[in-house]
Amino acid sequence: MAVSRALRRLLRIRDLEEEQGRLALETAQADLSRLKHALDSTIDRDRRGRRLVELSARSGELPDRLAGLEEARAAVRQAHALAPRLLDAEQDVAEVREQYLAKRIERRQAETLIEEAEAREARDAERKSQQGLDDWFRDRLHSAPGQAGKPATAINSASAGKNKPRP
Repeated sequence: MAVSRALRRLLRIRDLEEEQGRLALETAQADLSRLKHALDSTIDRDRRGRRLVELSARSGELPDRLAGLEEARAAVRQAHALAPRLLDAEQDVAEVREQYLAKRIERRQAETLIEEAEAREARDAERKSQQGLDDWFRDRLHSAPGQAGKPATAINSASAGKNKPRP
């Protein structure tokens, strides 16, 4: 009996589900990375704003100081807006990763079932083959005429008796 088509179909479905999970995980990780990059850009914007304020304090340029203050405030507002989205994205990545790992486990379980079924089939086929050989050899020993039909120990003892010198 070959491995059932249903098991092979199950493995194929599990493989496809795992692939979809992997793609979803990659997408979620890319979104998280994009948000982290946006947060890093916000931090850079805040630094540039503070630096502009510092330079304007030395030079006395009021418009540069106001622009620097506004850049820093805008960066803080943007960081506050990004923080909850970043947390949501991290949670999404964690959930998608869990789902992906669960699908991977299911696929591996299906693979194991198929491998075990194939190994069982191979053992059964080997057992049947060996039984066939044993039956053939037994039939050959018992059905052949003359000494060919006798067991090997009987042949050896009979020939040993012929070769002994008689007193």
